[in-house]
Amino acid sequence: MSEEKEPIESYDLDEETLFMVSQTFKALSDPTRLRILNLLFSGEHSVNDIAESLSLLQSTVSHQLRFLKNVRLVKFRREGTTIYYSHDDEHVMELLRKAIDHTYHT
Repeated sequence: MSEEKEPIESYDLDEETLFMVSQTFKALSDPTRLRILNLLFSGEHSVNDIAESLSLLQSTVSHQLRFLKNVRLVKFRREGTTIYYSHDDEHVMELLRKAIDHTYHT
């Protein structure tokens, strides 16, 4: 017999929160952004590293990173003329990890 689980309480969501949650899911709905975030599991990477690793144009990577930065899923640091990106939200990365695990187990 399975145990009954406690119901999860719903949140009282304001418009800004709803928008940000929808933007997070929008970010995770794009295969290119998913590939970039997946690569960032291994640590920080420059735009050139990401483009080369994923066989993407540098302009495509820059565009996608700009979107991910705007929704606070990636952060960057500058070293000389090179900018290095890394993930900026462990909660969302855990959500991505769980989604990938779920896909492998279905």
